[in-house]
Amino acid sequence: MTDRIATTTWTGALPSGSGTVTLESSKAAQFAVSWPARAEAPDGLTSPEELIAAAHSSCYSMQLSAILTQAGTPPERIETNAKVSFGQRGEGFAITGILLTVRASVPGIELTDFNAAAEQAKQICPVSAALTGTEITLDAALI
Repeated sequence: MTDRIATTTWTGALPSGSGTVTLESSKAAQFAVSWPARAEAPDGLTSPEELIAAAHSSCYSMQLSAILTQAGTPPERIETNAKVSFGQRGEGFAITGILLTVRASVPGIELTDFNAAAEQAKQICPVSAALTGTEITLDAALI
């Protein structure tokens, strides 16, 4: 088993406060977060939803690559965009859906086989699994 750790330090009340997210395991980055960046315009800051989009797009790309490679059609390139929608739901806020847009160059694959692999990757990618209960839509195409 492998663990990954991120730490957030928050200061102040939600509307006017801010925080810093540090990727502890990799030491790869530190991100500033705020409520306005989450619910309004990013203005140079990030949000939990953008970090989920980053996690989902990278996890999905790796899962699709593994499936295609196992099938004997390794990809030349996969580009995945994850759009995480955040808004009011009921009395609070929630992630209201995720759109994965995938464009891939996969020599020698039939379109039906690619579509099946793309859908399978959406179902079994660990981040997709962690987001069970959230509607995830897939737009996959070969380039």
